[in-house]
Amino acid sequence: DMVLGADEKALALELKIFDEIIAVIKENTSALKISANAVAQLDTLISFAEVSLENNYCKPIISTDLDSISIIKGRHPVVEKIIGLNQFVPNDFIIDKKENRTMIITGPNMAGKSTYMRSVAIITLLAHIGCFVPAESAEIEVTDRIFTRIGASDDLVFGQSTFMMEMTEVATILKNATDKSLLILDEIGRGTSTFDGMSIARAVLEFIADKNRLGAKTLFATHYHELTELEATIPCVKNYNVAVKKRGEEITFLRRILPGGADDSYGIEVSKLAGIPRWVIDRAYEVLEGLEQTGQVADAKISTRAKAREESQQTFF
Repeated sequence: DMVLGADEKALALELKIFDEIIAVIKENTSALKISANAVAQLDTLISFAEVSLENNYCKPIISTDLDSISIIKGRHPVVEKIIGLNQFVPNDFIIDKKENRTMIITGPNMAGKSTYMRSVAIITLLAHIGCFVPAESAEIEVTDRIFTRIGASDDLVFGQSTFMMEMTEVATILKNATDKSLLILDEIGRGTSTFDGMSIARAVLEFIADKNRLGAKTLFATHYHELTELEATIPCVKNYNVAVKKRGEEITFLRRILPGGADDSYGIEVSKLAGIPRWVIDRAYEVLEGLEQTGQVADAKISTRAKAREESQQTFF
């Protein structure tokens, strides 16, 4: 009887103890909530203090009296943690509501455009939640919201393509942002044809830059170099680029953000770094040369460099 009834007695005892615990908790709910909230706040503040001390963060100045965001030697906290504190290249960032309200950032992929923009967004967010920030100094205007349009994605369940998702997000930003918002926009319009994409990107830029329509502080990364012409037509638009050093077909990313537009996207050079076969690289250079000379894709003949490489390659048989 003891063996066969042991399980039933154990469950009954467990249920009794559980009911007793619930009764005690009910009597002390208010005190437990206060204690849990205090522990949570303490945990958060200690975490802020520890990460700030370990990674050399600075105390930001944040105020409604400011009308700009000024960050000196800002860093991306996640990227620098991965590559090492002394390996990350810091950059300055200054944006206001007057002459430097919209930044058009050009440069090749992998050069650091997205990292730079994300670091600005993260620093702004950290300052608003009461944490020190990864920078030498930072003065930040109180910002109501941070809107981002970064990366590519689609929604197959609802039949939305990558471009449709991009446009939906852009529409949400344009409808809800204010002149106190911070906008981070990465390659708007890339999901459709070149002329359509460029037209949309320019229209979005003009809407954002116009203080009578939106006038939000904006970082806008793009490969449409034609958009850099807006600096001459819209007073608050300024061009910036990620510095790149080129030697022949080799490129080195310097990770520095400098005034002015980029002179090239270096797409073929980046493809070479990614490991694209040499024949494809040589053919891409030939097609690019044809486009630059005539505006049309070059005919399908194999390039001299690729042909010479093929002829020098020994066959197995």
